[in-house]
Amino acid sequence: MLLQLWGLLYSSCVRFWLKWVVRLLTGKCELQRVLHGQKEGARRTLGIEHSLGSSKNKVLRNALHVDEAEVEKCVKDVMKEKKIEHKDNRFKTNLHISLLQITGYKKLYLNVENLRKVPYDSDNEEHEEQLIELWNLLMPHENLKARITKQWCDIGFQGDDPKTDFRGMGLLGLVNLVYFSKHYTDEARQILSRSNHPKLGYSYAIVGINLTEMAYSLLKSGDLKPHLYNVVSGLPQMEHFHQFYCYLVYEFDKFWFEEEPESIMHFNQYREKFHEKIKGLLLDYDAVLTLGDKKKP
Repeated sequence: MLLQLWGLLYSSCVRFWLKWVVRLLTGKCELQRVLHGQKEGARRTLGIEHSLGSSKNKVLRNALHVDEAEVEKCVKDVMKEKKIEHKDNRFKTNLHISLLQITGYKKLYLNVENLRKVPYDSDNEEHEEQLIELWNLLMPHENLKARITKQWCDIGFQGDDPKTDFRGMGLLGLVNLVYFSKHYTDEARQILSRSNHPKLGYSYAIVGINLTEMAYSLLKSGDLKPHLYNVVSGLPQMEHFHQFYCYLVYEFDKFWFEEEPESIMHFNQYREKFHEKIKGLLLDYDAVLTLGDKKKP
């Protein structure tokens, strides 16, 4: 109760006077201090996001909701509202980048969500082509004997028709699996081979779809902001989401074998432990979760 009361008091009164005192001492508003004082990336953009979102000024709050095409005008409006000289190109450039990152993150989420909502359709030729491509990438020396076959279990699907496994994540699950297998083919085949371990094995495709859900939930919750704001100086694209998914697949496989679970029946327990580990890494404002020195497309 006391914490809630303090939070209300701080946001409604204390913060305003604290900002006023600091501006009096430094000669700079909060936005200037963040944009001039923080290095490019998550520290700067998260600071700007917090400052704009906490402002009582409507122009500043609305800056968080502009479209990409409106960013340049929005920067001018903010500078005018805060009485910042137009010749302050550093402020102008940095704010422009941060606003692109903020609006781009929201747009990326909508694009990912839209793809997730597309159900896998076995009558759709493009969907079927992607599914066959996945097989060919992972099993180049073995031909499918039929579209509906138990062979799909060899790459970690549950039954003889993979379409039923995409119900939760829709086409997004398939696109992620294909992306990793296409751009990190050697790694994908190696992980598929490891997933067939007699004691520590797991269903490669099913786990891959599960990790799509993890990546999606981290994006939706906003937890992925530090990573994306550090990786992309501008508008995050679907490519960047796929790259993060690749990181999850690669790291989960390492995590699984390091933990040595007693049985696949404990998957949910270890999946949650891995999820918490990733969330912990994302608490670091300097987080960059990529495959590092692995080859990139």
